[in-house]
Amino acid sequence: MRRLTCLLGLWGIFAFAPAHAAAPHVVHAVASFTVLADVVAHVGGTHVSVTSLVPPDGDPHEFEPSPADARQLRQADVVFMSGEGLESWFGRLAHAAGYQGTPVIVSNGIDIYSDKNGQQSQIDPHVWNSVPNVIIWATNIRDALIAVDPADADDIRISADAYIAQLRTLDHDIRTQIATIPVERRRVLTSHETFGYYGRAYGVTFMAPQGLSTETEASAGAVAKLIGQIQQSGTTTYFLENATDPRLVQQVAHATGARPGGELYAEALSPAGGPAPDYITMMRHNTELMVQAMRPH
Repeated sequence: MRRLTCLLGLWGIFAFAPAHAAAPHVVHAVASFTVLADVVAHVGGTHVSVTSLVPPDGDPHEFEPSPADARQLRQADVVFMSGEGLESWFGRLAHAAGYQGTPVIVSNGIDIYSDKNGQQSQIDPHVWNSVPNVIIWATNIRDALIAVDPADADDIRISADAYIAQLRTLDHDIRTQIATIPVERRRVLTSHETFGYYGRAYGVTFMAPQGLSTETEASAGAVAKLIGQIQQSGTTTYFLENATDPRLVQQVAHATGARPGGELYAEALSPAGGPAPDYITMMRHNTELMVQAMRPH
């Protein structure tokens, strides 16, 4: 009788339990490059699976899509791009893939900077190097994911809010670190003009021999002018970038006597085991290297 009672009790438990826990709905997202893919992953949390087209340490300007990338695009529930001319290759990829969708441009709403070079004005697409801009990214990504997956809107909002709080802390920490450097010493030499938004947000002057895109070549006159500016300003340290050819900045450094300060991550994350596997770590890594180089010795 006791055995029968136990069996009935167990039957009662299982009779009212669900046969299996419902798996969370997962949005399959494609992002153009690793920095953006990481932000999408943090905003979406458990409700998003993200593929980056440009790989870690890859150059988002000169990326050459493959047939595998076309397949990823066709299978995506939503596609995210930074925009502002960064992904000049996307049109070719969309055509090859037969992609008929409309990508989400996450930089909408950001105050875009145009660099006037002579008579020609160039848009700077490197908006993510200012943390306040990535907070705008995060809100645009949140809204796009909710539009695709409205059933999980509450979870996505919670995940987005938690990530935005981390970004606000990051922004505060960067400003605190830069404030320890005298204004006249806030000068940095890098490979190409990727840190304009960082400079305007945090009060640092960046000099580079190459323009806003790695697809353009620096003229001999521009390089000579930059060498003169560096010698005049007293800049003593140069930085390489993980996704660009180092030879030009090394040439400038040799002419000016600047010393190597390490590798910055401006347009691509490192692989998982590297020093910049996610956006927040990337920004902290870059800031720490630059502050160390700018600090009076």
